[in-house]
Amino acid sequence: MTDPFFLPEDDNAASAIAAIAEELDLFDDWMDRYQHIIDLGRKLPPFPAAWQDEAHRVLGCQSQVWLQPELRDGLLYFAGSSDAAIVSGLVAMLLRVYSGRPPAEILATDPVFLKELGLIEALSSNRGNGVASMARKIQDYAAAVARG
Repeated sequence: MTDPFFLPEDDNAASAIAAIAEELDLFDDWMDRYQHIIDLGRKLPPFPAAWQDEAHRVLGCQSQVWLQPELRDGLLYFAGSSDAAIVSGLVAMLLRVYSGRPPAEILATDPVFLKELGLIEALSSNRGNGVASMARKIQDYAAAVARG
């Protein structure tokens, strides 16, 4: 079975955010950016069907979004998925920033980067709220692990 958890390519959350910003800057218009975001979602590791349930669901999202954390050697990894193409891409962006990081780094990385990259404004308000809910859930998991 393929590991469903997102394994980081970037050294840390800050470099992941910088890389995402650079990638988005390559595109002149939002239609091309949307396509890039959708492509990112298609590259997510397969999310187990058994986890596509209410226990894993992120509330506050217009589409279905599921998230599963796992602590490995002091690092918090996440698996995530959505039933909507654009939202899967946003899940991929969040996982790129947060998955495979120490809880302290996750807590220190404010999800305001989504707003700074213009992603929240470019989305419908419901999708923007959903992405914010997902980021909060990731932060909540990290806080719980940090508390022990």
